[in-house]
Formats: sequence, structure tokens, C-alpha cells
Amino acid sequence: MTFSVVMMSAIGLDEAREFVSLEADLLDHACYEEWLALWTSQSRYVVPIDPAATEFEDTLNYAYDDHEMRRKRTERLISGQSVSASPVALTVRLLSRFRILEADGASCELRCAQLLTEQRRGRTRMYAANLCYRLVREAGTLKIGQKVVRLINSTEALGGISYIL
Repeated sequence: MTFSVVMMSAIGLDEAREFVSLEADLLDHACYEEWLALWTSQSRYVVPIDPAATEFEDTLNYAYDDHEMRRKRTERLISGQSVSASPVALTVRLLSRFRILEADGASCELRCAQLLTEQRRGRTRMYAANLCYRLVREAGTLKIGQKVVRLINSTEALGGISYIL
């Protein structure tokens, strides 16, 4: 009887940076089905109201989305049925300052900065945030295990936001 051992290569900074840059590009170009495919089935997308929060389940958040909620969020954006999604906002995400905080063979914690510019109804808004990703390798492919968007200007209401941070 022979056994084979599958070695998982560690997730490096270049691979992680390329992956989260892909995610930003998919969101800016409204490629929501492709974006949904980047996530594990158990993952969470979190936008806490308090940027210092570390426990999200029992606190108030702008978003605390599991797989089903992410799907519903993208369906509302695509359908045009959501008041906040009409007209559709144009967005550009700029990512920088990438740092791996922890890593093992199958996952890593990546932190980076995001500046999101929104153009909608003749008005430009900017949102700055620290992003923290838990990236995992599943069947040789990177996936998002968790994404936390900590807005630095979270005291300003996000009313009417028509996209995914």
C-alpha cells in the first residue's frame, strides 16, 4: 500500500497581492459571478461600524455576509431593483501597503490599504479603509476565507452605497 502526501505551497506576498488585486478589478467592473467564485462556502465579508472591532458576530456591522447574503447583495446590484444601486456607481479601487501578518502552508492573513473612489449622480466620494483578508488554498486555488473592511471614516453614514466595499 502506498500513500501520497500532498504538499501545499505557502501563500507568498506576490501571490496574495495578485489575488486581492484581481478581486478589486472584478468589483470595479461588476463581474459579480466571478467575484462570488473567489470565496469559500464558509467565508464572511465584514464591514464593521467600529473599525477597532475584532468580534463581529455579536456587534453591529454595515455588512456581515455569508455566502447567501453575498449572493443576494450581488443579485440586487445586477437587477437594478435596489434604490441604492440606481444609477450604478462607477468605482475605482486602489490597493497598497500589502503585508502578510501570519502564514502557514494553507492560509495567510494579509493586510493592505484601499482607497475607493465612487462616481455617482455627478458626485465623487472617497472611502479609505484597511482591509484584512484571510486567504486559504483550496484544491490548489486561492480563496477568500474572510474579508474585513475597516473604514477609517466609518462615522460617516454609508447610506445609499450601491456597490461592495
